[in-house]
Amino acid sequence: MGLLPHRYPFALVDRVVEHAPGQKAVAIKNVTLNEPQFQGHFPERPLMPGVLIVEAMAQVGGLIVSQMPDLPKGLFVFAGIDSVRFRRPVVPGDQLLISCELISIKRKRFGKVRGEAKVDDQLVCSGDLMFSLVD
Repeated sequence: MGLLPHRYPFALVDRVVEHAPGQKAVAIKNVTLNEPQFQGHFPERPLMPGVLIVEAMAQVGGLIVSQMPDLPKGLFVFAGIDSVRFRRPVVPGDQLLISCELISIKRKRFGKVRGEAKVDDQLVCSGDLMFSLVD
């Protein structure tokens, strides 16, 4: 909780398993049926919304830039997403293993990471995520 500004119900990182500030981060998101999105997405067949999978990847990507000592402190927010693809559904009971690697930092205000999420070593989502520092 000290590494990311997100809180319930939008904290989508349960545990950080690897962290190299400015390089890479790997984390786990345990997908459980009691999460609020499953009340409506979908009651008869609960699926984790793709936007939340991408948000979880962005939060892991945020770990990379938020702990870099040469960057200004502040709130980094989504600035864009490229080439995101979903490979298979994510359902309650799954454990997402999310890996992100830094691609670039520009003017100490903009960052780009490549992320992927896997369940049982199968790729479920991948793409490039951009961040911007909010003044």
